[in-house]
Amino acid sequence: MITKDKIQLMGTTIEMGVNHPEGLAILEVAKKKLIDYETRFSANRPDSMLSKINQAAGKAFVSVDHDLFTLIAIGKKASLVPHSAFNIAIGPLTKLWHIGFKDAKKPSDKEIQQVLPLINANHILLDERHSAIYLKQQGMSIDLGGIAKGYFADLIMQDFKQLGVMSAYINLGGNVLVSGPNYEQEDFKWQIGLQNPFLERGNQVLTLKLTDYSVVTSGIYERVNTFEGQKYHHIFDSKTGYPLESEIASLTILSKKSVDGEIYTSSLFSYSPIEAVKYIMQQTLHEIIVITKNGEMIYSPGIEDLLA
Repeated sequence: MITKDKIQLMGTTIEMGVNHPEGLAILEVAKKKLIDYETRFSANRPDSMLSKINQAAGKAFVSVDHDLFTLIAIGKKASLVPHSAFNIAIGPLTKLWHIGFKDAKKPSDKEIQQVLPLINANHILLDERHSAIYLKQQGMSIDLGGIAKGYFADLIMQDFKQLGVMSAYINLGGNVLVSGPNYEQEDFKWQIGLQNPFLERGNQVLTLKLTDYSVVTSGIYERVNTFEGQKYHHIFDSKTGYPLESEIASLTILSKKSVDGEIYTSSLFSYSPIEAVKYIMQQTLHEIIVITKNGEMIYSPGIEDLLA
């Protein structure tokens, strides 16, 4: 019997389930941890630990908790991969546009040009000995929105396993991580539906049957604002300062660690669909599904065995 619970957090609905005699108590602890993560890691809370780093940009190192330091270190490394669209130093640009929020706006070219020099992950300095972070230029800011949910999912699932949970799932607003058998299904598989990027929420283009996988999807349909009759999505090109131009409508990564899926769904948006699939086929224990803007679906060979 799977014990289930959910919580409104991080701007979405987080759902969790565990198969364990102490399921309710385990999920209560998990919810408290997720609240703590948001409190400390959010770029939208002025009192968060991450905001303190951003507020001290160009001034001083800021000592942080080990888990936040680790996440920023992972994010910096991923941001420096050549040709990647992933960049945790994107904060000044996301704040300028604020796509998906009530105060979203289309900034002027002058405003965009002013913040572009600040988007440089090389200028995030890490002092591992003191678990401290320093942003070299005043006005820099780290935005962990493209990586944090996957990191949180991995940590929560790790906690579940340490407590003896043999079967569990966590869904952070579409970022799904499953572990062990699903005893509510005859084949013991978890069924994960993939959103059709051209239709309203709840319309699935396919269903995957999985065990021990993370499924992360990023798409240009997720957060969109319209200015002067033109739509703008939330995946930015840190070189131009505008939403990334891509042939891809949605990109889904299957991986063992959810944080890996988060990184790849962002970083590969700058690739052509075929290049993105070829790249993931070179990685071990990863699969990919790409849906193009003209409605084509391309995926890695391993997906065939996982389709419902």
